[in-house]
Amino acid sequence: MASGSAFLQFWLTDRARDTFLSFIPREELPSVRLACHDFSVRAAPLLFEETTITFRASTFTKPARMAALDRIGHHIRALTFSMAHDAATFLPPLLDPVTGEEVTFVYEPYVQSSKDSSSRLSNPTYGSWEMTDMLVKQYSPLFHSAANVPSFIRAFSALPSLKHLKISCPGQEAAQRYRRCIVDYALISIRIAVERSNLPLLDTLTLASIHPGALLYLNPSMGFGARPNSVKKWKRITKLTICMDSIPLTPYLPPDHLKLLHSYLHVFASSLTSIVFRWKGDKCLSPLSLDKELWLQEKSPEMACPRRCHLALRPLKFEKLQMMEVENVVVDASQISGFITAHRHTISEFNFEDTHLRNGTWDQALAPLTRISGSERWKEKAEEVMDVPLLFSPVGIEEKTVVDYFNCKSSSFRPSIGAWQKAGAKGRELFWGTPEHMKRFLRTSIFSWR
Repeated sequence: MASGSAFLQFWLTDRARDTFLSFIPREELPSVRLACHDFSVRAAPLLFEETTITFRASTFTKPARMAALDRIGHHIRALTFSMAHDAATFLPPLLDPVTGEEVTFVYEPYVQSSKDSSSRLSNPTYGSWEMTDMLVKQYSPLFHSAANVPSFIRAFSALPSLKHLKISCPGQEAAQRYRRCIVDYALISIRIAVERSNLPLLDTLTLASIHPGALLYLNPSMGFGARPNSVKKWKRITKLTICMDSIPLTPYLPPDHLKLLHSYLHVFASSLTSIVFRWKGDKCLSPLSLDKELWLQEKSPEMACPRRCHLALRPLKFEKLQMMEVENVVVDASQISGFITAHRHTISEFNFEDTHLRNGTWDQALAPLTRISGSERWKEKAEEVMDVPLLFSPVGIEEKTVVDYFNCKSSSFRPSIGAWQKAGAKGRELFWGTPEHMKRFLRTSIFSWR
């Protein structure tokens, strides 16, 4: 009885209970919830705080799933929406059933609530009854679920505590970049759902492994179904992370996707405090300095709208930016220098990962730091990070053999036997390791190591 009272006192202490639950592995929380009703209630916020939804045809339309989302939705703080490109998301050409000719489908999102049965029966979902009939017969249920905007709005309305939205749609082939697929219709529905749902805490957006064309459907200023207040809804985002499939840098391909990226980043120019951008695949241009690329400013006669497309790109200026990171980019030193100078009043941290300078040096790129600080003391705090190989010594190999190997095979590292003999005991110990060198780490190795 005494132990039960002590546990009850511990369990009813919020800080002690929450700390205890935070140390329980996530995969064991469902078992904890089965113990009793109070355990279920207390463990639910931690279990459903981060939730992943892999979109299927019945994800937002099956009543049982929506009822479950209504019960746990207020616990969700971070939501990952995943929909990979595959054979099921490919859309073939729409054909006229009588003539066999390809039919052009002009999409306009239908946002009328499905609860209004009279409106749903009087207005066709896809513009006309003929088009609706062709789409129902020729396209899979996954397409109709992705284009079901009211179901997305209902789902996001059940997430009042959502702070972080992550969208992942990997796997698009390069040959399909100018074709619309089911994933794109789902992105349109997500954007409209966020704009028409009450999500006061949403401030972080992550676009992980997205294709370049996705930004056309996520852009609230030019996307399908956008309203005058759409941009205002997205200005609540203060932290943006993008990992995008690389765009080939060839003069024969139109720069549409790069211009879409530039336009999309302009939406958040007045609100972002942190931006992280990574190219997936080959290196590509820095998205923060596309207005400095001359070949993007040139007028192309192949463009469908030459009067609009040749307009100069406006420079990106983030009014509240504090942290910036770019990875796997090609950039000029002058572009980095200009960006730092333009944001010198707000930015406090910037990282350049796997960045290649086409022109100039890093001293030139970071020269504004010297002008801003008035000295070069910042160089004393600069860190250069590199990968250093760790060499293990297999059993049966003599020290002299390894040294001879490096003398023969390595052009940059050539230690001599004399220098090796002059090295102190501490230096040899660091190279070969102590008798207990990595013993615990290599204990389970299938090889024989010393």
